[in-house]
Amino acid sequence: MHKVLVVDDDKVLQQSVRQALEFHHFVVDVADNGKEAVGKVYREKYDLVVMDVNMPEMDGIQALTEIKKHDPSMIVLILTAYSNVTDAVKAVKEGAYNYLEKPISGENLVALIKRALKARSLVETTAFSAPLLSIGEASASNDKFVGESNSMKKVFDVISKLAKVNTPVLIRGESGTGKELVAKAIHYNGPRKDEKFVTLNCGAVPENLIESELFGHEKGAFTGANERKIGKFQYADSGTLFLDEIGDISPAMQVKLLRVLQEKCFTPVGSNREIKVDVRIIAASHKPFEEMIKTGDFREDLFYRLNVLPVYLPPLRERKSDIPHLLNHYISYFNNLHGLQIKGLTPEAVEVLTNYGFPGNIRELRNVIEHCFIMESGDMIDVSALPSQVFKGGTAKEEKESGSEETLIDLQSIKDSVLDSPSPATGAGAAAYNAGEVQFSFGVRHGDGGKLDFAIAKDSFEREFIVQALKLNKGRINQTALNANIPKKTLLRKIEKYVINPKDYY
Repeated sequence: MHKVLVVDDDKVLQQSVRQALEFHHFVVDVADNGKEAVGKVYREKYDLVVMDVNMPEMDGIQALTEIKKHDPSMIVLILTAYSNVTDAVKAVKEGAYNYLEKPISGENLVALIKRALKARSLVETTAFSAPLLSIGEASASNDKFVGESNSMKKVFDVISKLAKVNTPVLIRGESGTGKELVAKAIHYNGPRKDEKFVTLNCGAVPENLIESELFGHEKGAFTGANERKIGKFQYADSGTLFLDEIGDISPAMQVKLLRVLQEKCFTPVGSNREIKVDVRIIAASHKPFEEMIKTGDFREDLFYRLNVLPVYLPPLRERKSDIPHLLNHYISYFNNLHGLQIKGLTPEAVEVLTNYGFPGNIRELRNVIEHCFIMESGDMIDVSALPSQVFKGGTAKEEKESGSEETLIDLQSIKDSVLDSPSPATGAGAAAYNAGEVQFSFGVRHGDGGKLDFAIAKDSFEREFIVQALKLNKGRINQTALNANIPKKTLLRKIEKYVINPKDYY
C-alpha cells in the first residue's frame, strides 16, 4: 500500500482528504503545518505528500523546499485556493508534481495521485536499468532515491533536471539499454506530463513514407493518399515526440527536421499551408554520430541542435555491479506476473549471469529471467535453468568443465531420485528400460578438487534418458511421454532445456 502524508491546518479539509484516500486503500498520516510535515518526512517513509500552501509556522513553499532537500524523489501535490494559484505554480517550478484548487474533489485528487505514482514508477524502472548519464555528478542529497549506487542517483538527478526544461534531448546507447524508458520518465515528470507522449521508430518506416509519418499529407498528395493524414508532429502538439533510431533518417529528411526544431512549424506533404507546433523532441539512437558526421551521413547542425543535453546509456557489460539488483527486480516482477514464489538465484547462477556479456543488454536480461521462470521447477533458479547462450564466453561453468576428466557410469549406479518422476515399474516401456535393452552411459564431469558434480551428472543423465526414449518411440512426443512415464509437460520442458530436436529421431 502507498503511504501518503496530508498536510493542512484546516482540520475539516484534512480529515475529508484523509477519508477520501483511505477509501481508496491508501495509508494516510496527517500534519497540521509545514514544520510538522518536514519533521515527519525526516522520520517516516512516505510515497507522496499532499500539502496546503498557506499554513502557520512554515508555509507549503518553505516545507516543499525542505522536503526536496531531504528527498528529491518525493512526490508533493499542492492544495491551494483560487486566489493563491500563483503560489501553487511557483511550487510546481520548485519541484511539486502538480496542484489542485479548492474545493477539492476526492475523485480528482485520487486520479492525480495515481498519475503521480505512475510517473514515479517510470523513474524507478529507469533507475533499475541503472543507466550512467554523462551530465555531471549527482547531488549528495539524492541518497534517499531508489538503491544506493551512484548510477541510480545520477539517473534521478538528470531526469529531474531534464524534466524542468523544454530543450531537445539526445539519448545514446546500444539496443536494449532502456532509451525509451528514459524518454518516458523525462516526459511524465515534466510540465508536459498531462499531454501526449508520441513515439516513432524512424528505422521501422520506409524512407519514402517517413515524411508523411512525421508531417502528414493532404488527400491525393501521392499515389495511395486517399485521405488527409495528420503527422506525428501535429498529433504530439503540446506534448513530447520521441524519435527512436533517429540516426536512420536520410540527409534530406534531416534538413526538414532541423527546420521544425528551429522554426517550430512544418508543411504537410502536398500542402501549401504551414502548421505551427509546440513539441518537445526527445531523440535516441545507437549510431556513431561522430563518424556519420565525418562521412556526411548525418548533419552536424542537426546533431548539435539535438545534443543540447546528451544522455549516454552504457551497455550492461560495462556496469556489471548492477546485474544482481536487476536480477532481484525481475524476479519480483515475474513472481507477481505469473503468481509464482521464486526466492532468487543460486550463487552459481548469479556468477554465470554476472560473467555473461549480455549483447542484448537489459532487454536480454529480462528475457533470460523469464526463460528461467519457465524452466525452473524449484524455488531457486539454478544454473541448469539458464538458457544455453549465457554459457558462451568463458563462464564459470565452462571453466569448470574445460579441464575436467570424463568417467563412464552405468545406469544402475544412478538412483531413481535424479529423475522428475520415478522410473516405470510397470507399463509398456518398463521392460525396455528396466531390462537394460537400452544402454545408458554418459560423461560425468569432475568438479574442483576432483569431486563429482551431482548437478552436471543429473543433467547428463536426464538428457541421454530423453534422447534414448525419443529414439525408441521414433520422436513421437505423446508416445514417449506415455512409455517413459514422463509427464508430457515435463518432457517438453526438458526437450527445450537440453535443446533436443525430436524430429532427429523420426
